[in-house]
This record gives sequence, structure tokens and C-alpha cells, in this order.
Amino acid sequence: MEKKKRIKKNEEFQEVFKRGKSSANRQFVIYALEKSDQPHLRLGLSVSKRVGNAVTRNRIKRVVKEIFMKHEKEITSGRDYIIIARNPTADMDFFEMEKSLLHVLQRAGSIRQSKGRRK
Repeated sequence: MEKKKRIKKNEEFQEVFKRGKSSANRQFVIYALEKSDQPHLRLGLSVSKRVGNAVTRNRIKRVVKEIFMKHEKEITSGRDYIIIARNPTADMDFFEMEKSLLHVLQRAGSIRQSKGRRK
């Protein structure tokens, strides 16, 4: 993932937490903050130590980044997103995580509906 598309600084995380809108399901919590001056989306990830060991946490982060890159054209740009992974994600494979993440993004109103897409 490109540097300009990442959120790393604590101040940026705090701004999204304070001013952003949240949406959640059992596996993920998403905070989204509208940024009209920014042409692309930015992504911040948080996976607690309670979710698993370092290998598990890093795998979850890699999978979430891959899902965002795969569906970048469908996800509303011009926003900052923070994804918080909850405990059940440790036992999920790529496709389960993808389905769950797209579900919570849709609940947050962050998925653009394409004409050929089925529900």
C-alpha cells in the first residue's frame, strides 16, 4: 500500500476517532471521516494484542490491506478509514474476512454500487 494511502500518526487516528462516523459488525469496527480536500482514500489499521500473537495480527493486517486494494474502485475515496479488527478475525480466512469487511463498509455507506454487482 502506498505511503500516501496510509494513516500512521496518532494525531490522525485521534481525529478520525473523534470526528468520524463508526459502523460495526462482529468482526470489524470501521471509522470513516470525510476529507473533501483529499482525492484518494487512506487506511489505518488497529489489531489489539488480545486478538492473537504477532504473526496472527500481522496476517490480519495484510489481508485487510489486500481487500482494500482489491476493492479500491468500489470504496468511496476522499475519506480516511480506520479498521479495528475484533477477536473472531483471528480464525477467519481471506474470503470470510472479505465478506465481513465489505458488509461493514456497506453498512457505513462506503461502497459504491456498480451496475453489474449482485446483492
